[in-house]
Amino acid sequence: MGKIGIYGSSFDPVTNVHLWTASTVAHRCKLDKVIFLPCSSKRRDKQLHVDDSHRWKMLELAIENNPKFTADEYEMKEEAWNIYTYNTLEHFKAVFPNDDVYFIMGADLLVDIGKGKWAKGEELIAENKFIVMARDGIDMLKAISHSPILRNNDDGSTFHLLDKGLAMEISSTYIREELAMGGEPRYLLPDACYRYIKENNLYK
Repeated sequence: MGKIGIYGSSFDPVTNVHLWTASTVAHRCKLDKVIFLPCSSKRRDKQLHVDDSHRWKMLELAIENNPKFTADEYEMKEEAWNIYTYNTLEHFKAVFPNDDVYFIMGADLLVDIGKGKWAKGEELIAENKFIVMARDGIDMLKAISHSPILRNNDDGSTFHLLDKGLAMEISSTYIREELAMGGEPRYLLPDACYRYIKENNLYK
């Protein structure tokens, strides 16, 4: 039995912090594989800035030299009405029936689920396992204890909390802003992705 982490984000663009985070999580949680899952451009709550084909190509370039990293287009190809994290995890548990599947997320998302902001949030927590990364200013244990959804579905193995040295923030937003203003974010993302952005005149 292996351990697989599902790492969802916009990846618009993928950054060195995405890669460093995935690598650190894989190391500390002894994951055999991290699946990078770009979100759908059809979601109403996401405003994406380049075509899906560009996001996908940059992700491929970013992870090509790490055998533990892979990318999956599952959410990119789903219809908007069907894109719930609950459904996504059901899909990957069916694909990897003999493995433990973990959803990798930031503590900010844990807080939102705990407040009932996610569709099928209670079933999501009851039936899945999570690796939760620290975010500045969020007390993860308090977030769990203050939420009926979280605390009543925590059997001791539901949440793997990573609260040491994972709150490094270099956002895709910052990189897009720098590129739009003629800034120089070169070393904040993989070289191959930086070249791809320049060659294709993205984020101007």
